[in-house]
Amino acid sequence: VQLQASGGGLVQAGGSLRLSCAASGRIYRIADMGWYRQAPGKQRELVAVITSGDSTNYADSAKGRFTISRDRAKTRVYLQMNSLKPEDTAVYHCNYKTPVGLDYWGQGTQVTVSS
Repeated sequence: VQLQASGGGLVQAGGSLRLSCAASGRIYRIADMGWYRQAPGKQRELVAVITSGDSTNYADSAKGRFTISRDRAKTRVYLQMNSLKPEDTAVYHCNYKTPVGLDYWGQGTQVTVSS
């Protein structure tokens, strides 16, 4: 599975960005997709995940501000980020988890929020 993420950039605090991730290769009908982020000097952390059944789970820091969604073909996942804060600055990585638990990662897209 190959993952291509896009949509990062520089935005002022309070602004919005929409991340997109496209999966290609061996696509499973049942797979979870999600977004994680890693800030400098910190561990990678979950931002949001959407299951094959379209259930969603968010980190507390993302609740109420971020929305994860996917297309009907379940090959693309999106992360709409509103009310961005400087602490949201990080490299955002797309994740694809196969039914047997294998994880695939995209190359990451930089999100920088200025105060």
